[in-house]
Order: sequence, then C-alpha cells, then structure tokens
Amino acid sequence: MSEKPMTIDDIAKALGISKTTVSRAISGKGRIGNATRERVLTYIEEHDYRPNVIARGLAQQRTYNIAVVWPMEADLIDMPFFQKVLVGIAEVTGGRGYDVLITLNRGEDIEDLRRAVDNRKVDGVILTRTLVEDPAIAYLQANEVPFVTIGTCEDPGIHQVDNDNETACRDLMRRLMEKGYTRFALMGGDPHHVITRQREAGYWRALEEAGLPIDQDLCCLGNIQGEKLEKEISGVLSKKVECLVCMDDVMAQKVLMTCQGLGVSIPGDLSLASFYNSRILEQVKPAVTSISFDEKMLGASAAEQILRLIEGDETENVVLSNYESMMKESTPGM
Repeated sequence: MSEKPMTIDDIAKALGISKTTVSRAISGKGRIGNATRERVLTYIEEHDYRPNVIARGLAQQRTYNIAVVWPMEADLIDMPFFQKVLVGIAEVTGGRGYDVLITLNRGEDIEDLRRAVDNRKVDGVILTRTLVEDPAIAYLQANEVPFVTIGTCEDPGIHQVDNDNETACRDLMRRLMEKGYTRFALMGGDPHHVITRQREAGYWRALEEAGLPIDQDLCCLGNIQGEKLEKEISGVLSKKVECLVCMDDVMAQKVLMTCQGLGVSIPGDLSLASFYNSRILEQVKPAVTSISFDEKMLGASAAEQILRLIEGDETENVVLSNYESMMKESTPGM
C-alpha cells in the first residue's frame, strides 16, 4: 500500500467521475444517483479511505467565512489593485451571508493561512496572487480545502480566475507597432510571479508574429531601481530602442522619475508604455500608454467560484477579456 494517503481526487480519477460527485457521495448531500453513491462508498471501503481531518471538519460545519490571502510583499503602491479586488469579493460574499477574513502570506511562510484553516475558521480560500512554485496551493491541495486562485496556474485542475494577460499585452504591443515602433525593450516584473510570465509571453508573441528580432538582451526582469535602473536606461538608449515597455505601473513610474533625473525626455528621446495601469499613473506627466483591467470584476468572479465550490456545484476556470489598451502621450508614434 502506498504511504501517501488517498484523496478525493484519487477516487475521482479511479472511478472516472468528478471530485464534486465523490464529495457528495461521502457527505450524503447534493444530487447524486443511488448507483453512483454506492459505487463510491464501496470503492472507498475497499481501499480504506479516511477523509482528511481538516477537510472533514470544514465539511461538517460552516463558518460562513472566506479567507482572502494577500501577499505580504504588497506595499502601498500595490494596494489599489488588492483593494478593488477585495471590494468585488466582498460585494458577492456579503450578499450570500459570508464574511471575509484577510490573511497574509510571506513568500514561503504561509503560517497565517495554515492557522486559519487548521482552526477551522474558514469554509474556503481565495489566493490573490500565484507563484510559479506556490506553497499555499500545495498546502490547500494536500488538505482538500476548497480554494480559487486569482491568477493562472499551470495545473488545469486548480480552480482559477484571471485576466487574459498574455493576449492583452500582445494587443498593446500590436497597437504600438501600428504607430511605427519596431525596436522595443522590456523591463521589470518579479520572475517568480505567474503574471510576469504571462506578460512576457505576450510581449515575445507580438514580436514573433510581427517578424521582429527576438533580443533577450533587451529584456531585464526583476526589481530594478537606483543606479542599476540608470544604467539600464542608458543601455536602452545606446541600443537605439524606440519604446521601453514596463511590466507594470510601478516600474513605469520609476522609469519616468529616473529619466527626469538623467535629463532623458519622454517621449522625445524614448517612448514609454506599461502593461498595467492604476491610479499611480493618473497624475504623471506625460500620460503613460497602458492597459486597464477591471479588478473589481476579477474579485467578484473569484467569489462566485469559491461559493459554488463550497456548495458542491460544478465550476469552470474563468478568463476575463474586459481590458482596454489606452494610447496616451508617452507613445506618440514614429
């Protein structure tokens, strides 16, 4: 016998049915045929299945709380995104009689989330940011806790809600190319975040489709600031880059301020665009070309998903396409 305990997912795969059907058979709740219920119960008896203690506790008693997990590294600059997401979540959950419990993740440290789940304080979890290797996801899966991610995961079996970031970034690049730009550089973005990979994929995809050179030396990821940022901007100019594309609004703001200090004119010497827009860019001059998303709808969609999972209903992954490429003063064209 395997040392790894059997999970609901294992049973579902063995019997060729959904995890929801298995859960309903075990709990005795929800619509399910008698023959299917007997088939599941017989299988778990034959294989000595023991439901996870945490998962069983969650199933037996509703707390009417949803945990919303924020990354600890999110500072005041990132806060507008998470605030709008939270408003969307709260509007949906509040209308269904649920409250929101906010917990913080500190990279690999998921102790706040673990404590909320272990103490049976929540019925389900919404993760507001996904990592390439995510300890929170691994923990929730191992304990069979209902959860939804805001952000794409490589595992299609994870319930997820996300913007179509790759397509949005590709579309912005194509708009820039229509203005005559052919020489680009990409800057910023945490390589450990899934969204960084999505934005980068959209960038390279647009260049490839246009038949433009794929120059990895013109892509600089990570937290770039201070003297390093000054050096990167000088390098971009020396390589005759026409348009610098930033991964997000924070990076775009840093570039603007650094260029001002260096005496680099935007858009006179270098055009600038951002793959994300927020209030950070509302007051800057010149106005920066960027992509606008509906964060409130993102949160509302995630809330709808987690409530369906808690009720044992079927659900599908959601990809939202309600974005807008906003062409502004920072990219007047060639």
